[in-house]
Amino acid sequence: MPLVWGPWSARRFRLDRMSLGDLVRAYFTYYAIQIYLLLAVIAVLLAIAWAESATGPLLAAALMALLYPLVEYCVHRYVLHSRLLYKSPYTAKLWKRIHYDHHQNPHDLAVLFGALYTTLPVIAIVTLPLGWLVAGKAGAAAAFAAGCVIFCFYEFVHCVEHLPFKPKSRWLREVKRRHLAHHFHNEQGNYGITSNLWDQVFHTFYDRPSEWPKSPTAFNLGYAGEDRERYPWVARMSAADEELAEARRRRASA
Repeated sequence: MPLVWGPWSARRFRLDRMSLGDLVRAYFTYYAIQIYLLLAVIAVLLAIAWAESATGPLLAAALMALLYPLVEYCVHRYVLHSRLLYKSPYTAKLWKRIHYDHHQNPHDLAVLFGALYTTLPVIAIVTLPLGWLVAGKAGAAAAFAAGCVIFCFYEFVHCVEHLPFKPKSRWLREVKRRHLAHHFHNEQGNYGITSNLWDQVFHTFYDRPSEWPKSPTAFNLGYAGEDRERYPWVARMSAADEELAEARRRRASA
């Protein structure tokens, strides 16, 4: 994954060794966040230019905000935690990048952020038809802008959930605690990142680790044993990554 400019061009970031200030600087210098924000500005300008009144675009943006927690839940549960993706050589690399590496290294900021080639198509697929139905092309632009901004919010919340920092907000403390339980206790629940509403609706919510059994697959997402041998592509890529990292460590210490 390209680390393009600013501090990202020269280092990697570990959330467990960062302060909130470090995170804010890394967040706003990350190329994907800058692209989401730029696209949001462009989409807002298009919505203004195309709109006959403010009502339709504002309604489209509001509906996107209401729908977002369900999209977040469904993508996390049914796509990111799907075991089908590692069973094909055509999707194994995708699955490794978008979620396996994050569960293997939950504090590595580089694999916590979504990859543009996966996030932007999803944002477009969800927002453009919804906005178009509400208010034509102005509504589509407004919904897309809302989707980009909301996804930036999601990314920041997700970062804070892995940061050694106690938020002042009770809501943020609660979603942080439940998300960490998803990573370190049982990954088959608490799929919501910014909201646990749909976990409660679909009975995948647990408030305390003591309420659910500890999962043996929280770190490997079920990619182990017979499945790892039968579908070796992710394992091979992970081994190559380890060899590259070790070579870099040797060069740095030489």
